[in-house]
Amino acid sequence: MSKFSKGDTNFTEQVKTLLNKIYGRSPSKDSVLERAIAYYDLRDFTQLKLDDLARNIAEQKSKADPKSLARAEKLERDQKEYHRELAFERHDRFQHLHTICREIIELSEAEGFSETHRKSAQVLGTIQLLSPTEGKKVAVANEVNKPLYKGILTLRLLDQLCLKKLLPNSYIDQVIQQHETASFTEIVNENKALYQHFIDTVKVPVLMAAILQDIGNYHPDAQKIIRGDDNQSDNFRTLKVEERKALLQINYRETVKYLVDGIGAGMYLGNSKAERDKFNKTEASKLLFIKQLLKSSVQPKQGLGNLLKVPQIYTSIVLSTKDSYNYKLLPKVYQALYQNAERGICRKDIVDLLYEITGVFPQGYGITYIPGEADDNDRYEYGVVTQLYPEHPEEPICRSATRNLTFIGHGHDITVKKGGNLYYVETAKKFSSISKERLNEILELLSSNYQERQSLDLLPRCWQPTEYFSTKNHQKLWNRPR
Repeated sequence: MSKFSKGDTNFTEQVKTLLNKIYGRSPSKDSVLERAIAYYDLRDFTQLKLDDLARNIAEQKSKADPKSLARAEKLERDQKEYHRELAFERHDRFQHLHTICREIIELSEAEGFSETHRKSAQVLGTIQLLSPTEGKKVAVANEVNKPLYKGILTLRLLDQLCLKKLLPNSYIDQVIQQHETASFTEIVNENKALYQHFIDTVKVPVLMAAILQDIGNYHPDAQKIIRGDDNQSDNFRTLKVEERKALLQINYRETVKYLVDGIGAGMYLGNSKAERDKFNKTEASKLLFIKQLLKSSVQPKQGLGNLLKVPQIYTSIVLSTKDSYNYKLLPKVYQALYQNAERGICRKDIVDLLYEITGVFPQGYGITYIPGEADDNDRYEYGVVTQLYPEHPEEPICRSATRNLTFIGHGHDITVKKGGNLYYVETAKKFSSISKERLNEILELLSSNYQERQSLDLLPRCWQPTEYFSTKNHQKLWNRPR
């Protein structure tokens, strides 16, 4: 595939930009992650300055002479100004995160569920296809990519929970019930004003919670555990049980502190007292809702935290940062999710719901399939999973990437039946009668060089489309087929 020219579509560029805005690292230090790290680094200094100002004010006032009182007044003005600076810094971080959440919703949603599902599948698939599947960069890239991926999954799970009323919550229900006669479906499809209100008051806070959920891991106390006291440990290693418990506690504590003190509620900038009071009440409710989401996600059991926890577990496997990452095993993600449900870590019915949304195979996963399921077929083809909500979870909806063993840029949408999907052992055995000579011929056509062919199975259970996707013409997997 090395003969293909490189480049990106506008959509791929938009996804890359969002990934960098959330967890990226750059000289400008302007991502959500970098802003949090900067806050953590300066927090002790900020508190020392505030304490110093308060102490000096008290000291000057205690002297009670005119000069000391004058100095106290000046210090109080300095203190007030510093609090104002901190408030605007907090507001700037809030606005930055809020804007990113709106951009995510704009990129992944549309009017009506059908187009929303297509756009969300496109974002999820693009993230998977941009993520390396082999080599030393897997963990680093997946760490950057997880928050956006998890956020999209959480939005789609939220929709289903609202439709099926599986996770009652007084805050969400109150927002929906503001229009007494409207169901959630009617709100989404027919009542634009109320749905916009739902986005502002529910979806944006949910996204904020999903993005911030692990931000506390970047607090210096957490980094000491992750990187070791000497800062030399592999930050992607598997932690000891006691280290993991300590890290979970620090992450939760520092995430909530950052949410409250570093981001806070939205700031009213107008002049109307009535509007300000209403605005502040709404923003305080949103902030409390985000705190509730974060708190309940630590031990969700039967509660609201499942909305974050279930996508978090799914994403931590599909975009794993551990040495155990194995692309071929990604479709086994639900084995882990159902094991977690059996242990009471999350709710089985909500895992069922996510299973209905994604199916067995993650978006962007490379499928190898036998076209037509013919027993005498002497070839397999490549496809890429491109749609959510497959009719049968084990039968992914894909876009064909090859035709007659030739890579194409405008394939057809196909549902790969279980009997034609080489991922399944039964299917692979069924077609194992194809001669080695023929299988080598196929590999020669579908791989770019001999070295790559050596590392591939003769009858591959899946394929890795990362290089295929690196060319602009092959990034149009979600366009209407010609």
